[in-house]
Amino acid sequence: MILLSIPMAVAAQTTGYVNTETILSEMPEYTQAQEQLERLKKQYELQFENELKVIENLFNQYQSQKAGLNEVQRQARENEIISKERSLKQREQEIFGQEGTLATRSKELLDPIKEIVQTAIDKVATERGVLLVFDVATTQGVIFRDSKADLTPQVMSRLGLIK
Repeated sequence: MILLSIPMAVAAQTTGYVNTETILSEMPEYTQAQEQLERLKKQYELQFENELKVIENLFNQYQSQKAGLNEVQRQARENEIISKERSLKQREQEIFGQEGTLATRSKELLDPIKEIVQTAIDKVATERGVLLVFDVATTQGVIFRDSKADLTPQVMSRLGLIK
């Protein structure tokens, strides 16, 4: 029985956890970056709404004039509308897609901040002899955590977020 409890005691002493959401939410530079990204997103959404209205107007004009158009004219107008819709969808993907402008800008703004937090976590874990740190903000499956293993306050202190 004693042999079984030794690995558990070692594991308990060498693991810890942090809550990066709590840490990041207290960092002014993170909040500013999030606000900047939200403004950029709204700006793009407004552009898309305006472009969509233009396409809708073209379609409505086409519908009202359709009866007076010959086959060649109808086909040309339909092709114009379809082309504009495709172009808008492509631009939407270029901006809002996983590899799009917003995702790229998000990485540019947030990755350096996350690296600062990671460096602080690394230093606190090393100082405390912790071998494994879980992030309870992103790790699913943590069903129990003892506050004695919480490194969040020490990381926040190292970052100057609390004294």
